[in-house]
Amino acid sequence: MIKAEIRARALSLGFCDVGFAPTDGLAYWSEDLSGFLAERRHGEMIWLADTAALRASSRALWPEARTAIVLATSHAPPDDPQAATRLPDRGTICAYARSRDYHDVIKKRLKALGRWLVERHGAEVRSCVDTAPVMEKPLAQQAGLGWQGRHTLLVSRRNGGWMFLSELLTDLDLPPDQPETNHCGTCRACVQACPTGALDGDGRIDPRRCLSYHTIEAKSPMPEALRPLLGNRIYGCDACQAACPWTRFSAPSDPDFLPRIETMLPRLGDLAALDEAEFRTLFAGTPVKRVGRDRFVATVLIAIANGGRTELLPLVERLALDPAAEVREMAVWAGSVLGSERAGEL
Repeated sequence: MIKAEIRARALSLGFCDVGFAPTDGLAYWSEDLSGFLAERRHGEMIWLADTAALRASSRALWPEARTAIVLATSHAPPDDPQAATRLPDRGTICAYARSRDYHDVIKKRLKALGRWLVERHGAEVRSCVDTAPVMEKPLAQQAGLGWQGRHTLLVSRRNGGWMFLSELLTDLDLPPDQPETNHCGTCRACVQACPTGALDGDGRIDPRRCLSYHTIEAKSPMPEALRPLLGNRIYGCDACQAACPWTRFSAPSDPDFLPRIETMLPRLGDLAALDEAEFRTLFAGTPVKRVGRDRFVATVLIAIANGGRTELLPLVERLALDPAAEVREMAVWAGSVLGSERAGEL
């Protein structure tokens, strides 16, 4: 059977799960996306609105597509990703960004699977990794890989959480797998764990209150009311996912996504002092590099203020003269917070 062959080949390439879904069964989620956009919850993620029509059906992206082969790759952290949030002199980088950029790794695997499918079965294929306008989580649910939890992330009974999703669209008309149903029950652990109340408890998120959005996607300075809630998170936030009870079933982490030493418990003072060249060198090949030095240092300054690191006040004051406006703005704010705390110590 073709599906069994594809599944075996995908698992041999390093994917931890595989499912098959039709390419045109996303009407419900398309309507949900329309509501999300109408409420302007996408914030500065303009690309979501620009590609909404393409996300409604994979066939809008590629008319010949008949089946979506949905693939999961584990990036489960080897330790407790929340432990670092209790160390005020260190920065916390979310689990998926502590290792190699997943785009590069997964693209190679998808291409290998696609070549095999073309050679073996004469299929046409198109590969999608995150950046393509594909509704990945709904497709994964349709393919039986898991369901969208109250935190909006994919949850799997077989593989817990901590999964990267990718897709191989093909013109082969393959029988779909049974869609997965929701198994969250009455659990609200993720909702209660969110530091900013970005989750409404009914599977909806307001990214404008999400720390991952503000440390990765947003270009504007983080709203002042949210800054104290950031803690020492300097790229992303794992709070809701780490709280999910299903994560205990997570597949072992893929060897290609083991954390790099420089992303584990970095000192905030060292990170704030990075110049452009040093930032690029330190985070080369990781997702962190995408935000750029200026936005990253601005976030680090918030973490320094939240940790009450008054010994770093001279560095913060120097950064108030930084060439980058966003760094200067956040350094002035952090300096005022630390200055008040130092005054209180006297």
